[in-house]
Amino acid sequence: MKDTLIYTTAICPFCVRAKMLLDHKGVEYTEIDIHRQQGARQEMMQRANRHTVPQIFVGDTHVGGCDDLFALEHQGKLDALLAE
Repeated sequence: MKDTLIYTTAICPFCVRAKMLLDHKGVEYTEIDIHRQQGARQEMMQRANRHTVPQIFVGDTHVGGCDDLFALEHQGKLDALLAE
């Protein structure tokens, strides 16, 4: 399974929802809270070219946010991406 990274904040309901899906699928991921880790917001914005959380990466692939993650799941493409 590829390394999965999710940029979050503690007060974001979309972050909670995205992590719940990943947890349900048994995905181990690294979580970076952009409010607690200095420079994390800038890093996220450079990598994702977006300023909202969550921002999710599977390996080098930028999945996007919570809606994007759930769209991949509903299309049946998330498992394949995680397993590549």
